[in-house]
Amino acid sequence: MSDVEITEVRDAHRFDEAALTQYLSQHVLDFVGPMTVRQFEGGQSNPTFQLLTPKQNYVLRKQPPGELLPSAHQVDREYRVMDALWDTDVPVPKMHCLCEDTAIIGTKFYVMEMVEGRLFTETPLPGHSPEDQRAIYLDLARVMAKLHTVDPQAVGLGEFGRPGNYFERQIGRWTKQYIASKTEDIPAMDNLIDWLPNNIPEQGKTVIVHGDYRLGNVLLHPTEPRIVAVLDWELSTLGDGLADLGYLCQEYHGESYEDDGLTSVDFNTSGIPREEEFIAEYCKHAGLDSIENWHFYVIYNMFRSAGIIQGVYKRGLDGNASSEKALEYKDHCRSRSERGWSLLQEWTS
Repeated sequence: MSDVEITEVRDAHRFDEAALTQYLSQHVLDFVGPMTVRQFEGGQSNPTFQLLTPKQNYVLRKQPPGELLPSAHQVDREYRVMDALWDTDVPVPKMHCLCEDTAIIGTKFYVMEMVEGRLFTETPLPGHSPEDQRAIYLDLARVMAKLHTVDPQAVGLGEFGRPGNYFERQIGRWTKQYIASKTEDIPAMDNLIDWLPNNIPEQGKTVIVHGDYRLGNVLLHPTEPRIVAVLDWELSTLGDGLADLGYLCQEYHGESYEDDGLTSVDFNTSGIPREEEFIAEYCKHAGLDSIENWHFYVIYNMFRSAGIIQGVYKRGLDGNASSEKALEYKDHCRSRSERGWSLLQEWTS
């Protein structure tokens, strides 16, 4: 895989490998030790590990150590949604087992197949041909739409989310999470917290929402510009698919987690589609004619992303983050919320 650093297991995330080996030998078909465990660097929520065995390689995702925020790090939800999507048009890894017994390695965890593919975290895809840049981004739109056309009831996920307006619930959730992890006063976040609940559009069809759908959470085919696996489903639920679309498209308006997003892209020379074309590609595959109140979905996601990244930074301060990069996000909540508030004033003036 590209852009993936694999290290020795960090001290804070060590667990009883012998107990894990014994558990997997009893719960995973054809599992045979001995097993070597390495840790994936990157990913700011649930620690992720590579399990190497003589017959097959696996990936383990577990909750982080330490005290967890309410409703966070739900690896059981990740497992459930990917297992349900296995026979659909949404590419996901095959699930092998879910362990909710914290006595085995100290936290809940699940094990899945390790999909061979390429991971790219630089949003503008430097070093790729314009043809591949275009194909990759159009496939991001297509696969997202495929997810949103899956019938939750048909795959056993009819009870995967709570009833009521999705955005109302999410704004309330991330407001609470932000307050719980707050380290300084940020007026722009306070302004967004006041504005968002009073400007929620009418919700469309209820679909499966990924919650963190972006380039850095998909694996691409080893040689072709197409997606072979969608990863990191921790924030998935039932809701409005435009939340996912607005989340990815915020990168046209501000920095991404690792870089400047798509704000510095020259769309005349790059193959990456402009925002309007990306949205049109999504609508084509999702069966939508148009989108009203587009500014709400982008602004909401800038607020939500700011809240998420503040939680990452706070876990870094507390010493139980999944990556050593967590402390680098000190100013990200402020910059993203200020950008969101600035855009809102620009679009609604």
